[in-house]
Amino acid sequence: MSTDPDLYDVVVVGGGPAGATAAHELACAGRRVLLLDRAWRTKPCGGAVPPQLLRDFRIPQHLLVARVNTARVISPRSRKVDIPVGDGFVGMVDRDVFDEWLRNRAHEAGAERRTGTFTHFARDAQGMAVLTYTDGRSRHGEERTVRARFVVGADGALSPVARQCIPGSHRARHVFAYHEVVKSPVVDSEVFGHDRVDVYYHAPLSPDFYAWVFPHGATTSIGTGTLQKGFGLKEAVAKLRADTGMDTLETLRREGAPIPLRPLPRWDDGQNVVIAGDAAGVVAPASGEGIFYAMTGGRFAADAVEEALQTGDARALAQARRRFMRLHGPVFFVLDVMQRFWYTTDDRRERFVAICRDRDVQQLTFDGYMRKQLVRARPMSHVRIFFKNLAHLTGLATA
Repeated sequence: MSTDPDLYDVVVVGGGPAGATAAHELACAGRRVLLLDRAWRTKPCGGAVPPQLLRDFRIPQHLLVARVNTARVISPRSRKVDIPVGDGFVGMVDRDVFDEWLRNRAHEAGAERRTGTFTHFARDAQGMAVLTYTDGRSRHGEERTVRARFVVGADGALSPVARQCIPGSHRARHVFAYHEVVKSPVVDSEVFGHDRVDVYYHAPLSPDFYAWVFPHGATTSIGTGTLQKGFGLKEAVAKLRADTGMDTLETLRREGAPIPLRPLPRWDDGQNVVIAGDAAGVVAPASGEGIFYAMTGGRFAADAVEEALQTGDARALAQARRRFMRLHGPVFFVLDVMQRFWYTTDDRRERFVAICRDRDVQQLTFDGYMRKQLVRARPMSHVRIFFKNLAHLTGLATA
């Protein structure tokens, strides 16, 4: 623990799932923690969380606004395939409520909260981190500074902390996402289900990712994403709403943000900074799932900082990325390959949706989703899927 009243053991920049989790873990370890978060703006997010997240991070189920038991994928030719979740469910959360609960939990564990926007990183003569931020409570946006032994940068996909401190972070690529939150339809229909997520693979809605309708209880997220700069995201969402008859629903808010494509090759500066969450690029390719991976990365970053504080060895910071990639790197690799191939043309998307009809594919998909790792317990299923994929690739199987 620091005895200097102006020096924190750790400053966590960013109060989303990754930052709030890191702050909570470090506060529980008895460290003096400052959680610095700008005035909150909810990012576009489907809000899906697997049951494993609830168990791993002790999240109460009252934060769930919906429980999904089916994923419906819709092809360019409007062919529909319903994929049952199987045993269990996929929880849905509203990010504004969920993230604030995480921040409050960190505060209750002992982390200090401040509202402010990080602007500049430096080091003093003792090698301590000096962070400059704009005070969010000040009417005129006064600049203030804070000192820390270590910093966790969890400040989003275009992380200023990463760009100032982590070599190569500026080369990260992103999907640009946009969604509109509307009041949910009163009754279920062919185009909407309170316990079903709908995923659209259709170039006019997204040329290289997907569009979605995700139920959140009283509200629904309707959105899309793409890598292509200049693609009309708002126009695509307007088309999806018009095509599904949901253009008459009341719009509550509109949000857009970049979503990282893959993990950065480096997460620390070798001295006293480590990044987590979107800042580190931990959003699953193909699916865009990020909450579970952000919280896992936040925990690993906290563990790495705690080890560095105990040993005085900054090399411990590199453990955050090593642990994450050892556990989740294989899944990210497979999903990245899948997105690079199957999402590129509508013909391939049609074949991809056809593959989704297969029970082996459905079973392994949700096994992997629930367990967050590649499932090795069914080797013959993997063999069958390999030959089915080959048939679709070569055109021997019809789409």
